[in-house]
Amino acid sequence: MMKSIQALSQELANTRLAAPMGRVTGISGGEIEVSGLESQARIGDRLTLRRGKKDDLHGEVLAIGSDHIRMLPDTAPERASIGDAVLLFQTPEFAPDDSWVGRVIDPFGEPLDGKPMLRGVESRDLMESPPKAAARRGLGKRLSTGLAILNTVLPIVTGQRIGLFAGSGVGKSTLMAQLAQNMEADVVVMALIGERGREVNHFVKEVLGPEGMKRAVVVAATSDQSALVRRRCAWAAMSVAEHFRDQGLNVLFMADSITRFAEAHREIAVASGEAPALRGFPPSVTPLITGLCERAGPGLEGQGDITAVFSVLVAGSDMDEPIADILRGVLDGHIVLNREIAERGRFPAIDVSRSVSRSLPAAATKEENEMILAVRKFLGAYEQSEVMIRAGLYSEGNDLVLDQAVKIWPELDSFFGRNELDGIKGSFNRLALLLRRAGGGR
Repeated sequence: MMKSIQALSQELANTRLAAPMGRVTGISGGEIEVSGLESQARIGDRLTLRRGKKDDLHGEVLAIGSDHIRMLPDTAPERASIGDAVLLFQTPEFAPDDSWVGRVIDPFGEPLDGKPMLRGVESRDLMESPPKAAARRGLGKRLSTGLAILNTVLPIVTGQRIGLFAGSGVGKSTLMAQLAQNMEADVVVMALIGERGREVNHFVKEVLGPEGMKRAVVVAATSDQSALVRRRCAWAAMSVAEHFRDQGLNVLFMADSITRFAEAHREIAVASGEAPALRGFPPSVTPLITGLCERAGPGLEGQGDITAVFSVLVAGSDMDEPIADILRGVLDGHIVLNREIAERGRFPAIDVSRSVSRSLPAAATKEENEMILAVRKFLGAYEQSEVMIRAGLYSEGNDLVLDQAVKIWPELDSFFGRNELDGIKGSFNRLALLLRRAGGGR
């Protein structure tokens, strides 16, 4: 009760009764030039443009000149005109609160579900520095994920940061929802960046559902909002995750997708005059992405951990495009979804041969590592000879490993698509049985 009163007092203290006002002096493309506020505005401050009978247009300070500021509106500047009044507001304090669990909010901490909500007592810096490297703990215990494939050959541990690389329509959102519902965590924080409004609603109500939302905070910025808001979405969601981590909780952070986060930054950088370099992306995209990823991971002593899953959209399975390449270099593993696997109906459509968990071998026992190596050996043998097998040119008896791989393949493929209710031990017991049938592993 006392905490709620403190939060309400803070909210009232931050309320401004009057705001500085300027006037529109120019409109060019998607930007608006405003005079009269240059001495009071700061980069990132919020602006409200009055459009007479039409709804107000909201935006953000993008640049400040000697006699004007540049405003980047949240939506298209339709019906804005020279001389329109523009009000300046300081960016509202972003103060996460425990009561946000179960809620859907925007990147400014405002509710999107139509219900009232309180801000927390302490505000957080959206661009918080990562914990000091020398003081951070190491990776923690192995986590049960609810999926046999991630319980065994691609384990995820507390504090690990994983990249989920996928094209469109291969089950990426469904896999993330499964992890949000079933993976071991105290709180789940989900950043939906640049999604269509209908998809946000569908993800919250149908994919996550009431059960998944019981321990989740969803931060969403839809595709029609400005690049500034879409970019802010990832930072805001990470700040929410840090709020719970600092209380000693283990947090599962999920971002869908980092590609749209980078694309939003590209729009802003190009509008600010930065030249594109990395296949259309500005050089500043590298520290932007690495800075966000480094904020996740193990916490300091006395804190919890942020286990993170960052999704990346890869057009045509191009794993060498700039965003995918940057992420692979800073994360603790990557999971690749394969369209061919999805098209034959096996979900999650994880391509084990192209996926890696850097928590191994430390995350598994000696016996478990032997089983994982046996699985990869059989997969490699089968995939190298798959064309020959499909063409009917394979004959048993010439290659013992290939014979074992062909024998185990249908059951192994079915195992990879299994939802696991019996935890990590149950998954390995089933895998051991499969390998014994093939004559490999322990």
